[in-house]
Amino acid sequence: MCGIALSFAYAAREAEPARVQRACDRMAPRGPDGEGLWRSDDGQAVLGHRRLAIIDLSDDGAQPMADAEGDLAIVFNGEIYNHEAIRAELEAEGHRFRSASDTEVILRLYRARGAAGVERLRGMFAFALWDAARGGMLLARDPYGIKPLYVADDGQTLSAASQVKALLAMGGVDTAPDPAGHAGFFLWGSVPEPHTLYRGIRAFPPGHTQWINRDGPQAPRRFGGVAQTLRAAEASPASGVDAGEVDRLVREALLDTVRHHLVADVDVGVFLSAGRDSTTLAALAAEAGGALRTVTLGFEAYRGSADDEVPLAEAVAAHYGAQHETVWVGRTEFESLVDGFLDAMDQPSMDGLNTYLVSRAAVASGLKVALSGLGGDELFGGYPSFEELPRLVGTVGAVPGAAAIGRGLRAVSAPLLRRVTSPKAAGLVEYGGTYAGAYLLRRGLFMPWELPDVLGPDLARAGLEALGPLGRLGEVTDGLAEGHLKVIALESTHYMRNQLLRDSDWASMAHSLELRVPLVDAALLARLAPLAAAHPAAVSKASLARAARPVLPPSITDRPKTGFTTPVRRWLVEMGVVDPADRGLRGWARAVYARQTGTRQAGAEVAVA
Repeated sequence: MCGIALSFAYAAREAEPARVQRACDRMAPRGPDGEGLWRSDDGQAVLGHRRLAIIDLSDDGAQPMADAEGDLAIVFNGEIYNHEAIRAELEAEGHRFRSASDTEVILRLYRARGAAGVERLRGMFAFALWDAARGGMLLARDPYGIKPLYVADDGQTLSAASQVKALLAMGGVDTAPDPAGHAGFFLWGSVPEPHTLYRGIRAFPPGHTQWINRDGPQAPRRFGGVAQTLRAAEASPASGVDAGEVDRLVREALLDTVRHHLVADVDVGVFLSAGRDSTTLAALAAEAGGALRTVTLGFEAYRGSADDEVPLAEAVAAHYGAQHETVWVGRTEFESLVDGFLDAMDQPSMDGLNTYLVSRAAVASGLKVALSGLGGDELFGGYPSFEELPRLVGTVGAVPGAAAIGRGLRAVSAPLLRRVTSPKAAGLVEYGGTYAGAYLLRRGLFMPWELPDVLGPDLARAGLEALGPLGRLGEVTDGLAEGHLKVIALESTHYMRNQLLRDSDWASMAHSLELRVPLVDAALLARLAPLAAAHPAAVSKASLARAARPVLPPSITDRPKTGFTTPVRRWLVEMGVVDPADRGLRGWARAVYARQTGTRQAGAEVAVA
């Protein structure tokens, strides 16, 4: 796990190493174990790297890394969990390795298979590979988009980095506002890919490679993706599998992904709460890897109350013989951490604080790598959306002309309803008839008709036009007929990718911690999607929990889903950061936006270039 940066002057005289160095300096917490800068012989390409050593801790694993022949060089962020299997395959073909690192495996795989070799990689990754013989550079990002990669291209030089703020530190980037990024933040509570707050910076698409040479960037090529896998599963469901076999197949797939995610040359811990996702991971990790270390975050405000998850988490840790540590956070300590949290935030988000705090706790306990249960709700149908969306779409969608009728109702009722209930209520008929619209209602922070009051009419209008939220969400579900799979696709490619995964990356790396997500694994999805297509009710959180050996204690399996409760909003109100009149996290979103954009208040106008 690392931070990468690069510059390729494909239509200019040469790249500037100082720009790449500034980006690497900005990402120092991502790589405290080493740094490096590499420049191509012709001076047109510069690669930079900050290292967090996890696999092959020796200098042989340092980056940027060139291969033995000297014409290939790479910077890579992430982990390849099947690197040993690929290495053995390549060695059988005559390839020789100088290190035990997964980075070198990517280099040799590229030499053997070209860009198509990326399809063999199992893991989380974003990399840039320079090919001197072909005079160009290959960019790649994993199918889920676990690892971030941001790109800026001014028509002469392409620059990229693991963080938006690292690209800003390079200089020479168009920082005019991207209206879609600003509108998207208030619509969702996070900035939706491929947008950022800046017109000149875009997120590289997940599950794609792109070749750039002196003729400029070629069109990105897709090699994998969540929606693509779900469509294939729906076309070929595991209909021959009896529902009674599902638990066995789920357990085999989960044990396989956990085993792969334990590959490391340092200790790997588990973020442990009282939920089924993390407790099951802890059980499987104990079974697969022997010694187990777990960390739980406790809030002093909840100690001894019904909201305190610590006793259950500690009981699970004892159940599986884990070396456990509970770290408590109180209001005073929280208040001292807020500024650091906001400074570390790469793009504005209304989430990420829990990950920031528990990552800090994990590092304090001596860990460099931890497993998270993120992704369990998306894959195993744990969110209320899996029941609410099909029900709402089935009801409203059966009404002829519902959207048109709803627009009129919303225009009349919105001013009144926002005073007595959620503003979303005004849009139930207008949006509830399609999965895209219903999902916007379910996950939206502010509704589209509210954005002019938040951002100003010009920025809101330009942002919504560029974003096209309903059309974009509809593209995710195109080609899928079954409602359950549609919700998996929406939750995985929108909420999880744009918020949970992104926040997990910067919030953990701010403390130099590698966060791994075994339930967010393209290989796992490929195994379970056909089962979910055939037996959606059987691939559930209950089947996930039944994978644990020995079985989870009844205190976990019989516990109703409650979500992870924190006193953070109450603390923010007490600190004066959030207006108590603001519903939910809206006030926190305004405060975050103001801090990240430098505006005096969230509703201030931002000029649209």
